[in-house]
Amino acid sequence: MARTSMWRRGAAALTAALVLAACAPEPGGALRPRLALFVGVDISGSFVHGPNFDDALAFLSRYLYAHLTGAGGLEVPDALFIASIGGAKPGEPKTFFPKQTVQGKSVEEIEKQLRELFAKKNTNPLTDFNAFFEQVAETVRNKNLVLRPISIVMLSDGKSAVSGQKPNYGAISLEPLENLSRNVTVRLLYTDAETGRRWQDQVPRRRVKVWTQDAAVMTYWKDPSTWDAGKPVEQQEKFFLWLKDNVDFATRSRRVTGS
Repeated sequence: MARTSMWRRGAAALTAALVLAACAPEPGGALRPRLALFVGVDISGSFVHGPNFDDALAFLSRYLYAHLTGAGGLEVPDALFIASIGGAKPGEPKTFFPKQTVQGKSVEEIEKQLRELFAKKNTNPLTDFNAFFEQVAETVRNKNLVLRPISIVMLSDGKSAVSGQKPNYGAISLEPLENLSRNVTVRLLYTDAETGRRWQDQVPRRRVKVWTQDAAVMTYWKDPSTWDAGKPVEQQEKFFLWLKDNVDFATRSRRVTGS
């Protein structure tokens, strides 16, 4: 019993040391970035040829630039991956582009890069969220990002369906994400009120947090009351506040069982 107790104390001390090491400040006092940010862009025909695709890429270029530079106090990701959500067939893997793809570029350069990566001519017939979530989980494990806070941002209308079939939100599986970290958030942007409600109420989950934002709200990022066209990104304080209130919102976990 004494030996077991000593082993437990040793294990607890080791765990605490690892946690402290992960949170240790960089030289100079700044905390080391820990966030793993995954961005998925829906390239299905329904979204690409819909009314919000161009606005979504313009928003995303500013969102990525602000986070990568820490503008407005936004959290800088330690790891960033950008991929498409879609496929010619169910389960089709997609390329996950790393942070260096957009790092060090201006907003205009990032937007140009995004429009090349997700060109309208390369649309897919399917929106396959499950394949995307599985690849996120695999990337987290392969890159040793387990236990870090994970934010998954998806630009999509949120309608997952095989062509000609009715969307089945209960079949969307967040299970691959459940045990990656205690802090996993899925943010679905550019959906509509009804679809967003179905994601909130019908997508099964235990600890993964889900936040949806309607396209009608998202398009306000460029409203003159939010974005001052005469200022550089670093000075867009109203935009940063809008992001924190409407996109990077810290939502609570909610357990939803499958039907």
